Amino acid sequence: MAIFVVLGHFSDQGIRNIKDSIKRSEAFREQAQRLGGSVKEVFWTMGRYDIVAIVEAPDEKAITTLGLSVGKLGNVRTETLRAFNKADMDSILSKVA
Repeated sequence: MAIFVVLGHFSDQGIRNIKDSIKRSEAFREQAQRLGGSVKEVFWTMGRYDIVAIVEAPDEKAITTLGLSVGKLGNVRTETLRAFNKADMDSILSKVA
């Protein structure tokens, strides 16, 4: 499974409905599972981003589908980063000339 870091900003709608944030995070987890992935952790953060989630997904299509599904609800705008764990980096670096 590929690892992704999902960064989120609340939209105006999302901040107006902030009390539903935990409920929305559960729906996010359920959608990730339906797409064959899993949400490892969700953090509500201070600073540049309002939410940071660590997600495992089978591929880029699944994580893109998840991001678009969340985005169309209008509560949060996301930015997704592909992440590599130590084993991934060992494999990548072993191929560097």
